[in-house]
Amino acid sequence: MPATRDASRPEAAGGEMGRLARLQREFAAHIRDPRRNAAPGDVEDRRMAVYRRLFFNNISSLLKKNFPVLHSLYDDDAWNTLIRAFYAEHHCLTPLFPELAKEFLRYLQDGRGVREGDPPFLLELAHYEWVELALALDEHEPDDVAADPAGDLLAGRPVLSPLTWTLSYRYPVHRIQRDYQPVEPPEQATHLLVYRDRRYRVRFLLLNDVTRLLLDRLQAQSDPSGKASLQEVARAIHHPHPERVVDAGAAVLADLRKRDIILGTRSD
Repeated sequence: MPATRDASRPEAAGGEMGRLARLQREFAAHIRDPRRNAAPGDVEDRRMAVYRRLFFNNISSLLKKNFPVLHSLYDDDAWNTLIRAFYAEHHCLTPLFPELAKEFLRYLQDGRGVREGDPPFLLELAHYEWVELALALDEHEPDDVAADPAGDLLAGRPVLSPLTWTLSYRYPVHRIQRDYQPVEPPEQATHLLVYRDRRYRVRFLLLNDVTRLLLDRLQAQSDPSGKASLQEVARAIHHPHPERVVDAGAAVLADLRKRDIILGTRSD
């Protein structure tokens, strides 16, 4: 005679799983935003307090390290308010701790909007600080790109490292600190080159207009040679003596190669 199945057991299991899922949702909602979400009724508040502190302090500590300048502009209460808002309001797309800074930046850019008390440079400063971490974690390597390291940078086509970013900001983010917090952007934008060299050091360079235009030309890869790129730059700035731009630009190209920003020239 075949064994009979206890029909009540699947229902019991399903009910237990549903209760567990509800408990997890209530637990997570309370940890993220305890002011708006009550703790699960069958968990002692003393125990919940441990989790509230642990989770929040871990998030806060990581973001302090990722954004040290931004953190220095806030007192403890204001910083905790900012991080609590991020923690409560933002839906992270990754569980990886190294990606937390990117999630915070995404919150500032897409979710937070402009709020009373926020410095006007908040997003730009956060992006500036995030870039260093992003390049440090970038999986690209200079050798991923084929280049002749000894190639003639004027006659050949210079090759930029894949670990090179040119950035423009309305505010002078590289100068912002507790004693310097501009309320209006200056007339001139700030242009920066950020790169990672072969020693895995992330570096920042303040760019003048000529070097920025040159890097734009090299990134576009629309010119057949470094000399042609410099000649385009001379035309763009209406320089009366293009040959001087080329001569000065040759030294700039050599310096960029020394810094591992230019890897050489195209070898094909």
